Amino acid sequence: MEKENTIVINGNRFNFVQGETILDVAQKNNIEIPTLCHLKGTTPTGRCEVCVVQISGKNDLVPACSTQAEAGMTILTESSSVVASRKQTIQKMLSMGNHNCAVRASLKESWTKYQLKVHQEDNSPELCPAWGDCRLQDLAYRYQVTGGGYSNVKALYPMEMANPFIIRDFPRCILCGRCVKACNEVQVNNAIEFGYDGEKQKIIARDDKLLKDSDCVFCGECVQACPVGALVPKDSRFERPWKTQKVRSTCSYCGVGCQIDFHVKDNRVVKITGAEDTPPNYGRLCVKGRFGFNFIHSKDRLTTPLIKESGKFREASWDEALDLTARRLSEIKKQNGADSIGVFTSARVTNEDNYAAMKFTRAVLKTNNIDHCARL
Repeated sequence: MEKENTIVINGNRFNFVQGETILDVAQKNNIEIPTLCHLKGTTPTGRCEVCVVQISGKNDLVPACSTQAEAGMTILTESSSVVASRKQTIQKMLSMGNHNCAVRASLKESWTKYQLKVHQEDNSPELCPAWGDCRLQDLAYRYQVTGGGYSNVKALYPMEMANPFIIRDFPRCILCGRCVKACNEVQVNNAIEFGYDGEKQKIIARDDKLLKDSDCVFCGECVQACPVGALVPKDSRFERPWKTQKVRSTCSYCGVGCQIDFHVKDNRVVKITGAEDTPPNYGRLCVKGRFGFNFIHSKDRLTTPLIKESGKFREASWDEALDLTARRLSEIKKQNGADSIGVFTSARVTNEDNYAAMKFTRAVLKTNNIDHCARL
């Protein structure tokens, strides 16, 4: 008789489906196992070793994200050996780069000296750009891990700022690989990968080029996937999450209807992220949807209708502008016929807006002369 597909996690028995990992079963049953490298919907690697768990009868700890559940397993997610391993891993990650967050410094190290060094490399007196929005920092607090080894930290690769959208902060990279998974398996752009071996390992674009010279399309999926401050939006590098308010909206750059979160501060949009766990995009965005928002607050943006008279524009109310438009369309239609009028719509509006334009053109203006900018 085959064993029943059940495992025991922290003393509780749970069913599982063949092919599920220990992490899958735990998450399905609201048991938190911390992770840093795991990215939902991609191939698990167990690379970060933060999600290790203890299985009864096995000497070594195993990564929950890449270990399949097997009938009869008895698992502990927070045993003393598991906690000790996680603390050691977190300590190592805090010591491998410029993680100058608010995690308490080691008493044996000069925190001030370290901060001054990082400030100089950052060209900013601020704490880490991901401070308050960093998974590594969260885990350091959770497991009471202090940063250590600051005097030995050396940045092998300088920060890359040679593009308008993304800062690649190599000294803060923990080599978890989430960005690589996001690029290659979620967006399937295949623009970045692991490069070099050993201590010199880094995430590289093809042939270790700058992003602006590579196959990168600047969708920013890697930025949203990064759990630390290694990849941040250039325009909102030091925007703190507790100072902004999230407002859910629909991206209007095309008719797909991607769900986005505006990060609003002082009534200004300072950042956009893809809304995760909701269709149709599940967090994914294109370069326009994620980074094309600066026009919102441009001083050159028209905010009042203009009417041209005697070769010059004057400001008008919306009612006056709409009345003029309706009157002139009626006059042209009466004088030259409906087919003398054409309507041109945009890919940067919703399907509903384009549908309304089509109905207006055919039902009100009585012409089929309507086209779309995508045809150009």
